[in-house]
Amino acid sequence: MTDKAIIKIENIFKTYKIGDIKVKALRGVDLQINGGEFVAIMGPSGSGKSTLMNILGCLDVPDSGKYFLEDIEVGKLNDNQLANIRNMKVGFVFQTFNLLSRFSTFQNVELPTIYTKVKLKNKNFTINKYIESVGLKGKEKNKPNELSGGERQRVAIARALINEPTIILADEPTGNLDSRTGEEIMAIFQNLNRQGKTIILVTHELDIAHHTQRIIYLRDGLIIKQEKIENPVTADEMLLKMPKLEDRIPVSK
Repeated sequence: MTDKAIIKIENIFKTYKIGDIKVKALRGVDLQINGGEFVAIMGPSGSGKSTLMNILGCLDVPDSGKYFLEDIEVGKLNDNQLANIRNMKVGFVFQTFNLLSRFSTFQNVELPTIYTKVKLKNKNFTINKYIESVGLKGKEKNKPNELSGGERQRVAIARALINEPTIILADEPTGNLDSRTGEEIMAIFQNLNRQGKTIILVTHELDIAHHTQRIIYLRDGLIIKQEKIENPVTADEMLLKMPKLEDRIPVSK
């Protein structure tokens, strides 16, 4: 982790209009995240978590305030520049995986490279390298319906990594997974963080948040508390204590 801010937001406000009702999603948020940090964002429904993530991922823009990503002021970018930032500097991992059902593992991981102007050297080798890095060697040709939930999330992580982004945004990445599979996914994120990746994770599960280095608590569009985690839970150690799938399911005789 470095002392240099990779993300800096200043006095961010965002209001949505739903019919005649105005919803103040963010109400003056200030936040700094340094390169190589692993951060969790928590808060109840309606606290502003998703809005904050959308702004950090350049999927939405604030009504006022400033957002700097690697010293680039995002609010001054046009639509094409924003699209390029999203594709090259941000990797997204979602709770629902967001894989294309007709595409194989290889094709889903390849997808972000199709929309970038920067062409990967040894493209096929690189795609296979990332597929192998998340433990899916041999599953390159499988479609999503031929994979388990945990395997689909691994595909989504490989896809998020393929353009070697500056930050990874993970929105409830363990939300649809059982506890052991969730730990396996957190082990991947922790390994990526050890390699220097900056990861921002939204979760409603406190035990998952304790795998990170800092927890940011949101309520009513405001950051109400930040907690530094001195000894993050290590997913690899948790997995050693948990039964494997075959140990949990009785075998019929």
